[in-house]
Amino acid sequence: MSGETPFRVRRATAADAPALGRLGGMLLRTHHGFDPQRFIAPGTDPEGGYEWFLRAQLKEEDAAVFVAEQNGAVIGYVFAALEPISWKELRDACGFVHDVAVDDAGRRSGVATALMEAAMAWLRSRGAPRVVLGTAERNTAAQQFFEKLGFRRTMVEMTREL
Repeated sequence: MSGETPFRVRRATAADAPALGRLGGMLLRTHHGFDPQRFIAPGTDPEGGYEWFLRAQLKEEDAAVFVAEQNGAVIGYVFAALEPISWKELRDACGFVHDVAVDDAGRRSGVATALMEAAMAWLRSRGAPRVVLGTAERNTAAQQFFEKLGFRRTMVEMTREL
């Protein structure tokens, strides 16, 4: 650990899967709270579902999960992947940040920034020409954070129930 930061960022391992599940469950609950019609309902075990999902991503060559660790505990993670060209989304091949989540103990201490920097460095090293991400409409704090990192708005998702 650096003397300047009380946490360190590293690649996630299978041993981190329970912590990833906990943070992923938090992320899912937060989004469902923003718009329960749009986002997946947490159900009875969102932590188990997210743990399974992110554990599988650890094995993918074109995906990376980084964790922020403080005093031996995982306090945040970022999940990024290389995505191919998408005619459906009118988007060229790119890097995509799918998730970034930090628990309360790590907020406002540079954890999210360090995680995003790790993900972007990994994507850059893999040849991604740009990074794309999405954020919930009601998550203004995340939008402001991403704008500070240099992201710009390019699409607006709209949803209608049938």
